[in-house]
Amino acid sequence: MGVETIRFYERQHLVRQPPKPAGSGMRHYPAETIERIRFIKEAQELGFSLREIHELLALRADPDTDCAEVQKQATTKLAEVQRKIQRLHDIGAALEHLIAACPGQGGLQGCSIMDALTPPCCGGRPENKAPRATNRTAINKEREDQ
Repeated sequence: MGVETIRFYERQHLVRQPPKPAGSGMRHYPAETIERIRFIKEAQELGFSLREIHELLALRADPDTDCAEVQKQATTKLAEVQRKIQRLHDIGAALEHLIAACPGQGGLQGCSIMDALTPPCCGGRPENKAPRATNRTAINKEREDQ
């Protein structure tokens, strides 16, 4: 792990900064800090945000914490991941539809993909012509969620 990542975790108050070394310039982190950093990296790999990791670390530090609290955090994260997967499936279906409708040759004025991505107010297909090649709901939904 890079020094900048550790410094970032220190600035975010995820890990404590060790005392400044005398002379050598190298900081020595106690085993508990190394274990904490590994915990943070594993939680990030599972998709937890730094805010959520703060919460998990607070739960971990409290000996009276019930496992149900951690399970609740993980269940919430799983639901979020499943929503994202569904959005990605919707976007994939929209892209498949766009690709299937595209002639794949000729000038851009005849490209149904470019037409579908261009809003009507900005030079897209005029209202009196055929409707767009796809329903842009999935693409617009993804933009709104970001």
